Amino acid sequence: MKGFFLWRFLSVLLTCSALASAGVKDLAISSFDEGYTQLFGDENLMLLRDGKTVHLTLDERTGSGFVSQDLYLHGFFSASIKLPADYTAGVVVAFYMSNGDIFEKNHDEIDFEFLGNIRGREWRIQTNVYGNGSTGIGREERYGLWFDPSEDFHQYSILWTRDQIIFYIDDIPIREVKRMESMGGDFPAKPMSLYATIWDGSNWATLGGRYKVNYKYAPYISEFRDLVLRGCAVDPLEQQSPRCNEDDVKELSSLSDTLSVSPEQRGKMEKFRKKYMTYSYCYDRERYHRPPPECVVDPQEARLFRGSTGEKFGGSHRHHGKRHRRSPATRQAEATTL
Repeated sequence: MKGFFLWRFLSVLLTCSALASAGVKDLAISSFDEGYTQLFGDENLMLLRDGKTVHLTLDERTGSGFVSQDLYLHGFFSASIKLPADYTAGVVVAFYMSNGDIFEKNHDEIDFEFLGNIRGREWRIQTNVYGNGSTGIGREERYGLWFDPSEDFHQYSILWTRDQIIFYIDDIPIREVKRMESMGGDFPAKPMSLYATIWDGSNWATLGGRYKVNYKYAPYISEFRDLVLRGCAVDPLEQQSPRCNEDDVKELSSLSDTLSVSPEQRGKMEKFRKKYMTYSYCYDRERYHRPPPECVVDPQEARLFRGSTGEKFGGSHRHHGKRHRRSPATRQAEATTL
C-alpha cells in the first residue's frame, strides 16, 4: 500500500514538472463524484449533467460549497472558474486548501480568494498562506487582472510541495512562496482538504466592509469545471504519521528542481506582479513595523506600495445600469505582455 501512494505522488510531481510546456488542460479532469462532496448549501450547489461542472450559488438564505473527499499531503490542485457578474460587492468566492476542521488551533491554509466589487469596478484576487495556526501573521497579496473573470472561465491552480507553493492563473505563475527557516512552522505542512465556496463577506471583503452584498442582484452564481486533484491522499485517522511519511517526503523532495519556475515563466510572473499586484503584506507598515522575516524587500516595490494598507482582512471560509468593461482588443494586448 505504501508503494502505491509513493507511485501516485511521484506521478503527480512528474506531471507537474511538465506544466510549463503542456499546460493544465492536459491534466486528467476529475468528475465531481470521483473527488468531491457537498459541504453546505443544500440546493444552492447544482451539478450539471456532464458530472464535471458545478454551480455554487449565494442568495439570501445561504451560500454553498464543496470539499474534496480526501486529505492531501502536497500535490497539484486546479479548477476553471467563472465568477458572477454585475454588482458583486461583499461576495467572496474561495478556492483553497485547509485542515481547520481537524486542527482547530494550529491549522494550515493555502488560499485563492475572489473579492467582488460594486458596479463599474472589477473583481480582485487575493492569495494567502497560513501554517500551524499562524493567523496572527497574514501573508496576503492582492491583484488586479488583465481579463474580466465573469466573462469566461479561467484556470486557477495551486502547486504545493514540501518546499514551495506556487499560485497560477492560466499557467502563468503569479506568486511563489518558498519554505524558509525564518518562517518556523508557518509554512503549511499538514494534510489538507481542497475547498470551493461562495459566501457573504460583507463585513470585510469590499473596502473593509464599506460595501455590502445587495441581494437585489441575487442569486450570485459561480461556476467550476476542469477540476484537477493530483496529490498524495492520506488517511485522516493517521494524523501523526500520514501515509506520505518522512522518508517518502525526503525522496520526493529530490525532484523539486523539476518543479521550479522556468526562466520564461519567471519573466511572466515578474511582469504580472509589477503591473497587477496592488497589495503585499511585506510592504504594509501599518500592520507590520518590520516586515515578516521571510520578506525580501525590493526598494522599487517599497516605493510603489508606500502608504499601502490591507484595508481589512478577515472572515471565515467555513461558513459554513451598464457595467464598465475593457474592450477585447485591450485585454488581448495586456495578455500578450505577460
